[in-house]
Amino acid sequence: MNKETVIVLDFGGQYNQLIARRVRECSVYCEVKPYTISLEELQALNPKGIIFTGGPNSVYEETSPGCSREIFELGIPILGICYGSQLMAHVLGGRVKTAPVSEYGRTEVEVDTKDVMFQDVSPKSVCWMSHTDYIAQAPEGFHVTAHTPVCPVAAMSFPEKRLYAVQFHPEVMHTEEGRQMLENFVYRVCGCTGDWKMDSFVETAIKDLREKIGGGKVLCALSGGVDSSVAAVLLSKAVGKQLTCVFVDHGLLRKNEGNEVEEVFGANGAYELNFIRVNARQRYYEKLRGVTEPEEKRKIIGAEFIRVFEEEAKKIGAVDFLVQGTIYPDVIESGLGKSAVIKSHHNVGGLPDVVEFKEIIEPLRMLFKDEVRKAGLELGIPKHLVFRQPFPGPGLGVRIVGEVTEEKVKIVQEADHIYREEIARAGLEQNLGQYFAALTNMRSVGVMGDFRTYDYAVALRAVNTSDFMTAEAAQIPWEVLNKVTNRIVNEVKGVNRVLYDCTGKPPGTIEFE
Repeated sequence: MNKETVIVLDFGGQYNQLIARRVRECSVYCEVKPYTISLEELQALNPKGIIFTGGPNSVYEETSPGCSREIFELGIPILGICYGSQLMAHVLGGRVKTAPVSEYGRTEVEVDTKDVMFQDVSPKSVCWMSHTDYIAQAPEGFHVTAHTPVCPVAAMSFPEKRLYAVQFHPEVMHTEEGRQMLENFVYRVCGCTGDWKMDSFVETAIKDLREKIGGGKVLCALSGGVDSSVAAVLLSKAVGKQLTCVFVDHGLLRKNEGNEVEEVFGANGAYELNFIRVNARQRYYEKLRGVTEPEEKRKIIGAEFIRVFEEEAKKIGAVDFLVQGTIYPDVIESGLGKSAVIKSHHNVGGLPDVVEFKEIIEPLRMLFKDEVRKAGLELGIPKHLVFRQPFPGPGLGVRIVGEVTEEKVKIVQEADHIYREEIARAGLEQNLGQYFAALTNMRSVGVMGDFRTYDYAVALRAVNTSDFMTAEAAQIPWEVLNKVTNRIVNEVKGVNRVLYDCTGKPPGTIEFE
């Protein structure tokens, strides 16, 4: 399918996929490619525009990621963001140096509203800054189009060559008018019309899966979460009974979740597929005994995840493909190209080196969470399943700080169940991006009745987010938090304290580990 495409070149920043996410919000397809892509490969993609990402390096260091001057002579519009803006300045003859004053966080930026990038933007706009270096002098031919008291070139442009650069991050939700800025680039500079629609993705994905799989057997890792459910139904539509879905009950699920998954996808469910449920909880508890480091836990869960599927594949005969519900935020947080690893995901960075399948298929790998939900609705999956609360692949293993034990799992299952129950009763579930209870490894003194206690603290988490790459802590009404706290302390054995996590993303992640 021919479609308008904007290419994001990855120079190693943490939130590069978020740029792609924002461009897609404008109904324009976008992909992230490494900065090492050749000019020939780049031109072959026929992009309508190119965006340079941020990154942790200094452009004037010899070992830093760079680009050739020729890329600016292709006639393709380019937008540089943060490191990308500095790189544009450096390569084209400007001057980049260490800033006398670093800028981090929300910053008021004065912009030139006559510049195409800032049309329909306020003259003073709050933007997210995160830089130590800055452009001290713009290259010849460029106009300075934005500044702050300590950043003389917060944005610059060369309209005749369709080259634009911003020091701040328009892709994050903390930049209040960032979406408008990116829309200006995509539509007013690149000339896109917006032909990226989810129905075309579903249609194309089913067709591609049929061609790729042919008569082969497929094994799908089904957790019952939104991502794996959409992947399973996509495969069911594509190859029907050639698909076997294996649901691993690893003992790290939410309360009653195993039975709920089987009810939807099992023999009495509505989908054409083979369903197998594997009870592996004791196996996981043994593997996780004594392990406290989060990345080690994720790696162990990832390795067991694959081993279980290898075993099930052998039971049903030759299996050609393993399908996983990996999505774009999983990929970036597990490290892409030169990007730093935030946390490895059990189905991405946690994969062991040897996998006994011909190939792993990840049909949702290029989609963000809200796009996955749109695909689910397009596939006819019931709305209550599509909008089910996100749940990490490693399950409660990353919602228990420290060692995972059966006792701790029981505590967090019950606390989480109470929290979700009260959120639903208050009618708040549709207003929150994600919410859950986690178990800290902190124990403290309490008093219950006439007795001293020394028990665990449960942490409640709720965030508002549209992309799961950035998030703000949700302001849950106090009366709801109070009710949840009272119920957890009274009903869950081993807990005497409840905390509420007010941290956004960044600097935290949505999950605890």
